[in-house]
Amino acid sequence: MHKLKIVEFAKKMNFKTIGIAFCAGLRKEASTLTDIIEAHDFKVVSTACATGGIPKESIGIKEDEKVAIGKFEQMCNPISQAMVLNDDKTDFNILLGLCVGHDSLFIKYANAYTTVLVVKDRVLGHNPVAALYTAAGYYQRLKRKDFNSVTQSSSYSENFVNDI
Repeated sequence: MHKLKIVEFAKKMNFKTIGIAFCAGLRKEASTLTDIIEAHDFKVVSTACATGGIPKESIGIKEDEKVAIGKFEQMCNPISQAMVLNDDKTDFNILLGLCVGHDSLFIKYANAYTTVLVVKDRVLGHNPVAALYTAAGYYQRLKRKDFNSVTQSSSYSENFVNDI
């Protein structure tokens, strides 16, 4: 019977408690992952990215710079996520869609072994390796040093031809 590699690893390591640190935008996926892991007799502890509820204004974000102007927005807090899972003495942690940099901070502060199951990439549906698979074709522009400074032309077909 085929099992999720994370489950196989955790069983071989005799882990009992698995932590899931996830992006709130992937809460459904975190719930599904929790169901799978619990089905294999592990205790699961999870924590969302905005754990701690620190307002964005506390680091100088202005109202007009927020996603939802006029509403409370909290910033992600990967260090707090790590501390929550440390407090619950997880044996192993799984990262699910944390931002680049946030994943690094989490790993730095976590006491338990940590792996990344999903890397955040909204453009590619959280599957950034897709850009590598298509780097010889559509995404070959990623190899150009001036990639971020290339301006978009008005014609889709012109962009496509330029990308070939």
